[in-house]
Amino acid sequence: MKKMLLLLVLLTGISITGHTQDSSEEIVPFMPELMARFPNVRDVAISPDGSEIYFSVSSFRKEFYAIIVIKKDGDEWSEPVVAPFSGQYNDLEPAFSPDGLKLFFASQRPLHDTINEPKDWDIWYVERKSPDAEWSAPINPGAPLNSDGNEFYPSVTNKGDVYFTTTPNENTDKEDIFVSRYSKKGFSRPVALPAEVNTDGYEFNAFIAPDESYLIFSSFGREDDNGGGDLYIAFRGSDGKWQPAQNMGPEINSEQLDYCPFVDGHTQTLYFTSESSNVRKYFDRPQTLEALEDEFYQFENGLSRIYQMPFSVEDYQTKTE
Repeated sequence: MKKMLLLLVLLTGISITGHTQDSSEEIVPFMPELMARFPNVRDVAISPDGSEIYFSVSSFRKEFYAIIVIKKDGDEWSEPVVAPFSGQYNDLEPAFSPDGLKLFFASQRPLHDTINEPKDWDIWYVERKSPDAEWSAPINPGAPLNSDGNEFYPSVTNKGDVYFTTTPNENTDKEDIFVSRYSKKGFSRPVALPAEVNTDGYEFNAFIAPDESYLIFSSFGREDDNGGGDLYIAFRGSDGKWQPAQNMGPEINSEQLDYCPFVDGHTQTLYFTSESSNVRKYFDRPQTLEALEDEFYQFENGLSRIYQMPFSVEDYQTKTE
């Protein structure tokens, strides 16, 4: 029954999510048969040429994270394997540079091989000379991009600038979104985004358009969120100033946590992670074991799952005007 439902999703695009739908925005599970193999999946990153997909997986209670990769071979995708730089320490949130020659990610790995204890979360990257070449050993760019606190969820612009999440105040776990500009001298001191993006609530997991024209991020604690953390979008004006962020609406956001956005500009597709659940809280009659298994192991069962939908910047610009 489950396999038939997943096949129906893949062939027809019918949504099985609990998100509110309209005719123009069909949200469907992303690679459901593959993703259902893992307890939690999140943080999808697709290479600029579309031939590689990296995503994070974790244990049921999220004690350990690793980055997984699949590669396209003709019209088929390879079997998933652990990325060559991952699998020993907590790694998550991969993000390609626009040229595909660097892959940034967040990690708790130690700074040196001689140290076997994990550290706080830093932003790391691997690099290669061409899309067909092997990745380098992981590189930590150091300060000022990384600090004594935690840095998460890198997203890279055409200029090499990195937008990321951090906890700027060591006395609180409140997260905000910062940007560090890149030049030949390296990364600049990170600067917090203005009040049009960062608020007294939590802001995290930001995807920046390569040309910095818009930003999609998660936020929790705003008056208009649905309760668990929603996706918001902010546009940058021609004067370089950010416009007030807007909730992306019930078509995308559920009552649970919706986060980890990524836009594939080539296919105009928005990917995001959700912990939404369609598992019933009661039934009108006793269920068989098989029925309960189908209920518990459905795609949208409260664990982190990746979804996809068509994305038009113009549509959201119209909504926010």
